[in-house]
Amino acid sequence: MIMKWGYVVVLIITVLLGPGFTYADEEESMKPVPKAYAGKHMPKGWWMDAKVIAEGKKIFETTHLEFDYKGKKEQVKDGCSTCHAIDPAKDRPKQRGARDFRSAEKMHQFSDSYWFWRISEGVPKTKMPAWKDKLSEEERWKVIAYEHTWSHGNQPAEHAHKEIKVLVEP
Repeated sequence: MIMKWGYVVVLIITVLLGPGFTYADEEESMKPVPKAYAGKHMPKGWWMDAKVIAEGKKIFETTHLEFDYKGKKEQVKDGCSTCHAIDPAKDRPKQRGARDFRSAEKMHQFSDSYWFWRISEGVPKTKMPAWKDKLSEEERWKVIAYEHTWSHGNQPAEHAHKEIKVLVEP
C-alpha cells in the first residue's frame, strides 16, 4: 500500500510541476554565456541574407565530425541534420534530446551569443559536440542564420525577440 501511495505522490508532483520542471540538459542550457562569447554577434545583415542562409543550410546538412562521447567514438555524418533534422514519422528531431529549432518559444529565448557559444563549445552531458575546431566562425554564424529560419516558418527574420534572455557570466 505504501508503494502505491508513493506512485500517486510522484504522479501528483509531476502533474503540478510539469510545466516548470526542467531536465538536466535544460538546466545546462540556461547557464549564462561565458564572457569569451558575450561579445560575439551575428554579422550585420546575415539574419536576412538568402545567400548566407543557403550556405548555412549546406553546412547544416553536410559537415562531418568525429568526437568522443562517454569514451566512445561518435560520428556526425550529415552535419547538424544527423540529430536536429525533423523525423517526419515522429514530427520531432531525429536524435532524442536534440533541440527542435522550429520551437519559437525556445529559440527566441536565447541571444545570438548564446547560440554561437553552444555550437562552438557543445553542450556538456549531451551528444552535442563542440564545432569550434571543425567550423570557422563564419561557418558557425551561417548555420545559426539557417537554423533561425526554422522558428520563423522557414523564412529569414531578424533575431530581435523580446523574449531573449541575455545572461552573461559575472
